[in-house]
Amino acid sequence: MSQPVRPAELIHKYYADHLKARRILFDHSRQVTRRALKIARRLKNEKSVNLQFIAEAAMLHDIGMINTNTPELGCFGTGPYLQHGIAGREMLEKEGLPQHALVCERHIGIGLTAKEIREQRLPLPERDMLPTTLEEQIICYADLFYSKSKKNRGKEKSVNDVRRSVHKFGAEKLTTFEHWLLMFEPELS
Repeated sequence: MSQPVRPAELIHKYYADHLKARRILFDHSRQVTRRALKIARRLKNEKSVNLQFIAEAAMLHDIGMINTNTPELGCFGTGPYLQHGIAGREMLEKEGLPQHALVCERHIGIGLTAKEIREQRLPLPERDMLPTTLEEQIICYADLFYSKSKKNRGKEKSVNDVRRSVHKFGAEKLTTFEHWLLMFEPELS
């Protein structure tokens, strides 16, 4: 039987000398984790959902931000913030956590297709980065409601705010969000 993942230990490992970034990451990740677990607990009666995995992966979904050049978050790496998902994937794969790593890569927005990456010339590997498992979708959905930006840090976005931000990336992204909303929090639709 494998050892349980200890997200706090991994975050401390990579963020030991980055107190501001660590605090921002912990605060944001706790918000996302709370919402994701609330959704997962409700769905557990109808679907097979791994609560332990959600708790771990939601806490680690943004771990790669430390490798980006995002000074307002206390991060002084080299890549643009958009690359925090692939950076997190690389970090967690090295830690022997391939499933957790996929959550990092696939949680950006509502997910990205290889076609979107190519057509928008995004600084990412040209491959599909879409949440495919129920757990990945729950974490991706929960993340949409919380920002790490200084202006909105700690605040929960309204459903309409999320709709507006998602719609900027196309009607199909909004359709995915609406589907998740009905599946995960129908009382908010």
